[in-house]
Amino acid sequence: MQNDVTLGARRGNRQTGKRRSHLGMEKPESSIGDESNAELEDRDPNDLNKHLQVMWDDVIGEPEGIRSPECAWRLSGHCFRLSRGCCYIFLSVLVAPLLALCFGFTFACLAFQHIWCLAPCLRVWKITCAATRSFLSAVTQAIVRPVMDSLGYLFHNIRVYNQKLPDGPAQKDDILVV
Repeated sequence: MQNDVTLGARRGNRQTGKRRSHLGMEKPESSIGDESNAELEDRDPNDLNKHLQVMWDDVIGEPEGIRSPECAWRLSGHCFRLSRGCCYIFLSVLVAPLLALCFGFTFACLAFQHIWCLAPCLRVWKITCAATRSFLSAVTQAIVRPVMDSLGYLFHNIRVYNQKLPDGPAQKDDILVV
């Protein structure tokens, strides 16, 4: 029952109407004991690391025509899986909590920066730009438009004719091209 409530809380669904714990503060299930729950647990539900293929078959493959002895192939696979698993567990136990702490601080600072610094500054900028736009629009309508209208009246009788010039090297010297 609590799993349904916490999963519903994570997804934003309020199917049961009550949440027993705060969002992000759910008690994680123990990975010791029932192996079917551990196998079904999806630790990457958003496929953030879908590109990361580190299984033996994804990394090592022998093409047709060149084969190592079967015992060497199996031993290599076991060594790969054992070293990968032990190294990952070792790094996860020692480094992951420190990185999680650093990333927690980083994302907290990033959120603080966006909420308290960038969003208000962008709002100030938008308000200032709106006032500047109104001012420049008034200046354009009062000064630039009448000047351009006057220039348009001044040059409205000018006619431009397009004419194809004759081709040939001898006639290029006779025609003044502007």
